[in-house]
Amino acid sequence: MKGRKPRYLAKRIEEALTRHPVVVVTGARQTGKTTLVRTLLAGPTREYLSLDDFDVLERAESDPFALLASSKPLTVDEIQRSPKLLLAIKREVDVSRRPGRFLLTGSANFALLREVSESLAGRAVYITLWPFSEAERLGLGRAGFWEELFQNPQRWEGTQFPVVCNDLWLMSSGFPPAALGPDADFQWEWLEGYVRTYLERDLQQFTAIDRLADFRRFMRLAALRGGKILNLAELARDAGIPQATAHRWLNLLEASYLALRLPALAVNRSKRLLKAPKFFLCDPGLTAFLAGFHRERPLAGEVAGALLETKVLAELLAWREGVVPQPEILYWRTASGTEVDFVVEWQGKLWPLEVKLTARPRPRDWAGLAAFLAEYPDLAPFGLLLHAGNKCQRLAARVWGVPLALALGVAEGQP
Repeated sequence: MKGRKPRYLAKRIEEALTRHPVVVVTGARQTGKTTLVRTLLAGPTREYLSLDDFDVLERAESDPFALLASSKPLTVDEIQRSPKLLLAIKREVDVSRRPGRFLLTGSANFALLREVSESLAGRAVYITLWPFSEAERLGLGRAGFWEELFQNPQRWEGTQFPVVCNDLWLMSSGFPPAALGPDADFQWEWLEGYVRTYLERDLQQFTAIDRLADFRRFMRLAALRGGKILNLAELARDAGIPQATAHRWLNLLEASYLALRLPALAVNRSKRLLKAPKFFLCDPGLTAFLAGFHRERPLAGEVAGALLETKVLAELLAWREGVVPQPEILYWRTASGTEVDFVVEWQGKLWPLEVKLTARPRPRDWAGLAAFLAEYPDLAPFGLLLHAGNKCQRLAARVWGVPLALALGVAEGQP
């Protein structure tokens, strides 16, 4: 069915259930957690309960141990709603650590991790479900083609790929209800409702924000800074709020899986490196909506480039969750301004990625990659320049130009 696209993380969760007594699937609201655990991971041997059901929630609060009486493995949706049930799960796991006994989901990190982490410390594995990758949206059930590219980009040298990049694509959302909607107008309407629900229900449930208009303006200013080095003092000044408030509000966005501070690479080398993080909202459609970009107007070059970086980061985050051990995603920038958009630290190596909207990369487009490869010759085998063109080709001795369609795993014929 339309709303049941295969998810890349389904296999990762199934494998985790064979090894751990508790698997917790986290993520922002509306990323598809319920569909994943109730439909894609369902089976005759698992029982499903949702704490969004008030009758179930009342049972969980009044007699949590009775709710766990079934010998079947149990899936519990929105587990953060019942601390008493969490305590009962903890006690049962302490008695028997049978793998796969509990599959739990929760949306609000600031509630979930406070309650779940304290109750299930050392007993659970956590997996974050991000919005659809582009390949998931198309029904391909994967998240990019990163591992294959890191192993051997030469395999596709000279191959032609479709061009996927345009303004509407850059502003498209990965949240399943928006991504599977009939048109761009539906997506915009859905995002408006999503933001309203986030402000008026989710945040108020877990923390008091008495200036919703200020917080929405703060989110807009944060969205306009997507892909940039985070300057908290400047953001607070422009929003007209104390810096301590800006810090707290950024923590809320990040804790609810809507934002991310991307850390800088800290490998100790000769160059002076910036240590401040880069800021991103975790969905390009949400970024475009909050920033007020107009779909009927062409995107400015800097804006389009920032949205493309956001889309690539979203793809990398989705891929990372399915890899064990999990890669690190970082960025690199020297004090003199030389920068690489993303650095993936994986399997003892560094894989630098530069993202450009151009269809015809020129030497200045991979200057940052060349500097990075010269700085880390032993750790970085080669660099990848992701571009809006259609051909995979070697651009320099250790730099490959990779079309977005190949990197995101959406081209026909990819295994």
